[in-house]
Amino acid sequence: MPRLLLAAGGTGGHMFPAQALAEYLKPRGWDIAMMTDARGRKHSGRIPADPIVEVQAATISLRKPIQAIKGAYKLSRGVQQAKAFIRDWKPDVVVGFGGYPAFPAMRAAQSMGIPTVIHEQNAVLGRVNRVFAKGATYVASGFDNLSRLPRGSTHRPIGNPLRAQIIDAIPSAYFPPKDKVNLLIVGGSLGAKLISKVMPAAIQVLPDDLRSRLNVVQQTRKEYLEQARSIYNEISIPHLCESFFTDIETHLASAHYIVGRAGASSVSEVAVMGKPSLLVPLAIAMDDHQTENAKTLKSLGAADILPESEFTPKRVAAVLEERLNDANWLETAARSARSAATTNATESMAELVIAAVRNA
Repeated sequence: MPRLLLAAGGTGGHMFPAQALAEYLKPRGWDIAMMTDARGRKHSGRIPADPIVEVQAATISLRKPIQAIKGAYKLSRGVQQAKAFIRDWKPDVVVGFGGYPAFPAMRAAQSMGIPTVIHEQNAVLGRVNRVFAKGATYVASGFDNLSRLPRGSTHRPIGNPLRAQIIDAIPSAYFPPKDKVNLLIVGGSLGAKLISKVMPAAIQVLPDDLRSRLNVVQQTRKEYLEQARSIYNEISIPHLCESFFTDIETHLASAHYIVGRAGASSVSEVAVMGKPSLLVPLAIAMDDHQTENAKTLKSLGAADILPESEFTPKRVAAVLEERLNDANWLETAARSARSAATTNATESMAELVIAAVRNA
């Protein structure tokens, strides 16, 4: 039985593709373990891996020297933990999905001669993946163009592996709204403060005729839940506001329009579902990779991009009024979004992993 060690960072954007790969390989006879940090464990509940090993990891910022020293020490401890586990468990391949929690396993594996494969979800190669790219058998990517890729790396653009629950929920077609408009508002795995605050206020200033047609499903940070619900109750908008949706695929499938961040998984899910969208890149994202992620859908006419500096109630309301009142644009944008989708990325990733083991 071949053995795979997954290494992924603490956010859903890193963990969900790892979950997709594990879901595919586990029933095909692979023994799978995972290495992450304490934050990553919160997203590991559905990943079919055993054991799930928690290692020490930390982000390193040279702008904060004291924290950088502490972070380097934690990573060093994590690498020693990873080496001990690899010597005992003996994986045939280690697959890294980025984030500093992936660093220990990738460093340990490459120093011990274990084959490694990288998957980069974003359009810009992340800092940890950059460190290990040249030493990896393959560097797979979620987007065709991958910036910051070191020379000598073996690049394979395959798309982003999506969880089975997402793939299974893909609708057969997009049907533009005739009466009610299903508006889905999301903000990444933790929810976004800016989106949580601005969207209820934007909907509040919409013209009455459009506002009366809305059904709103909104992922809202816990501290803004009551505020959002209060506003929607006040203006009589049917709504469902929660801090996290375990059944996000059902809401993606039924949405007519989506407002959200431009993380790699989010953009890929919007595309595969075939939905028009308004994307708000996270301003502090490393190398502004969320803006790069969003450009594919924007270039196809499937999405609008609003930077955080322009994401105000008045500006958002203007975009919603223009887009949601134009059924022809919604249908065309949905079709364009679907054209950017990749549904076989998980299978392609599995093939790279199998090839890395075979060619070791």
